[in-house]
Amino acid sequence: MPRNAQQPSFAECLRGMVRSAVHLETRDDYGDNERFAAWRRGAGIDWDDRASWWRPFHDQIAAAVERGVVVRRARVVSGPVSEYIRWEHAMTRANPAAGEQVRRVPRRLASDLALPCNDFWLFDDRLARIHHFAGDGSLVEDEFSTDSAVLKLFAASFEAAWERGISHEEYRI
Repeated sequence: MPRNAQQPSFAECLRGMVRSAVHLETRDDYGDNERFAAWRRGAGIDWDDRASWWRPFHDQIAAAVERGVVVRRARVVSGPVSEYIRWEHAMTRANPAAGEQVRRVPRRLASDLALPCNDFWLFDDRLARIHHFAGDGSLVEDEFSTDSAVLKLFAASFEAAWERGISHEEYRI
């Protein structure tokens, strides 16, 4: 996809899927945000108050899953985990509630895997949304690719990580 082409939103990417959407995350920190800062100050989540934690992202995932799209996320994490990953683990309960399957891959179990340097979403093995982050964890930009070599690499690397992953429900911090 040319760099100056109109880039689709995440919602548009997900709406166009019919089979699968997979997400590989490899960072231990994605920068500060309001929800993370609140958690660090001791704010908890009232899981009985769905409106307080359910986000438009969850609506998008739930709608895709309802259409039959399998949505999976593999997170490669260091051990001991960072404070950010500890928070992310606490918040992940919302993802399976929307229908997304989540696994964590301890970094020590991924040493022999060929994983891309960037996080990505792969939609139906035909469109990659590649995330570029700054050193502080903030998102710099997303790049899109339909290059068959990139798609093949991403699909294989995701599946390799997924096979090593531990389900969110079983993973212990």
